[in-house]
Amino acid sequence: MTPNLLLACEAMGRVIAIVNQKGGVGKTTTAVNLSAALAMTGRTCLLIDVDPQCSATSGVGIRLGPEDDSTYEVLVGQSSAEKALKKTMIPTLQVLGASQDLIGAEIELVTVEEREQRLKQALASLRWRYDFILIDCPPSLGLVTLNALTAADALLIPVQCEYYALEGLTALISTISLVQQELNPQIDIEGLLLTMYDGRNTLCRQVAEDIEEHFREKVFRTRIPRNVRLSESPGHGLPALLYAEASKGAQAYAALAEEVSARHGGKARTATNAV
Repeated sequence: MTPNLLLACEAMGRVIAIVNQKGGVGKTTTAVNLSAALAMTGRTCLLIDVDPQCSATSGVGIRLGPEDDSTYEVLVGQSSAEKALKKTMIPTLQVLGASQDLIGAEIELVTVEEREQRLKQALASLRWRYDFILIDCPPSLGLVTLNALTAADALLIPVQCEYYALEGLTALISTISLVQQELNPQIDIEGLLLTMYDGRNTLCRQVAEDIEEHFREKVFRTRIPRNVRLSESPGHGLPALLYAEASKGAQAYAALAEEVSARHGGKARTATNAV
């Protein structure tokens, strides 16, 4: 790789898709709170919501109106990502929000050329602005999720510490392998994140041990505990660090943000490139 190309790659933000085909494992909670935690430590961040439930969008206090562009308009080519960006209460965090129209995008994209590349193409002109771009994916493997996997550099996989956790991971790993073969050869696993962890529960501890045995260094050291403040904060349109900073859940995501950042040099983007 030439020096100029290497510098160009370093200047682009790291795109991380937060994905698991199983629902209820903490994808949106992680997308909202990790992006907020990264931003609150000086990293410039973009949170992209491609889930038609729009929970990541509302989780940072954004509610799109009929006149606002969303990831739907971006994917179907009716708007640019630049036009759809929204500011949040955290100066270094922006959002590309979702709308329920995304349900229709699955059908509308079927006949479109390079349909799996639409999000990647839309982000091409924005990546230099951010240290991290996090994508909250729906719990299904349709064209919208494939767009996220094609656009991503890496995947962060939340795993709930329960009996069927490894079974769900097997299916997801197979999906990732297919994406690597057909759409995005460079994609990698950023890490597996143990969520809803309760060290007092024997089954929970056993599942955590099994996952760490199988995936070793790919498992984040940080574990996200069951925490009522994490559950309450979306109802207030606030990340946990703004709603209840001292709570165990908020502090766990702060620790995760430092762990993610440390894997990539730990340096925030300069002020001239800030959001």
